[in-house]
Amino acid sequence: MVTRIQTKRALPGFGLSLGFTVLYLSLLVLIPLATIFLKVSTLSFGEFWQIATTPRVLAAYRLSFGASLAAAFINLFFGFLVAWVLVRYRFPCKRMADALIDLPFALPTAVAGISLTTVYSSNGWLGSWLERVGVKVAYTPLGICLALVFIGLPFVVRTMQPVLEELEPELEEAAACMGAGRGQIFFRVLLPGLWPSLLTGFSLAFARGLGEYGSIVFIAGNLPFSTEIVPLLIMTKLDQFDYKGATALALVMLLASFTLMLLINSLSHLAGKKSHRAEV
Repeated sequence: MVTRIQTKRALPGFGLSLGFTVLYLSLLVLIPLATIFLKVSTLSFGEFWQIATTPRVLAAYRLSFGASLAAAFINLFFGFLVAWVLVRYRFPCKRMADALIDLPFALPTAVAGISLTTVYSSNGWLGSWLERVGVKVAYTPLGICLALVFIGLPFVVRTMQPVLEELEPELEEAAACMGAGRGQIFFRVLLPGLWPSLLTGFSLAFARGLGEYGSIVFIAGNLPFSTEIVPLLIMTKLDQFDYKGATALALVMLLASFTLMLLINSLSHLAGKKSHRAEV
């Protein structure tokens, strides 16, 4: 006779916990997002299409998504290197360096934008030197990308650190003893287990970049067809009391962001499954 031992859980039962979860998500996420669809439903499809596909809006789409993707790829590479150094090496002021990674989390985005503009403007410490060699950062798409790299780096580093800490150095040593080179050790031993966390860090940095506003408006210059991002265009329409136009652009960004995030998370899930099968 098999007796089932029921363990007393610290939290309430499944039904009560699920009810609180659904209520919490509904009040903070689902209901506010549903209002966007309700507001857009007052527009005809022709009106919605006309608002969402004007040349100025299309230029803002290209800049927002392009700069966010570029910054996420840059953070994917450098964020991995920073996490690797923090996990695998000991050096003076390591704790201070580790704490500085979280600075973009705590720093108000407006402060970050003002700081970057001060440093990289034409009369800034670095901007004046860069312009001598023909590189203009402030008030260009390059400046926008730089701001997104600044605010997106912690997402990749903090996602990679726990995974790197769990990797056993013995695996690398065993591969080296079997004659594998550094490239083979990285791509065949380390990378398969790192793919899910790399994709997760990339998706978080990308999503953060799409919604960023405060750190960009100061360094962008906000010129239509050149350095105007979609969040700024939405704010411009709100200032002009064009609520339907602002909501239409918000819906496009919501659907595009959700689709891209779903795709990236699906790839991360598949990579995690393949990594688990390889370990088994």
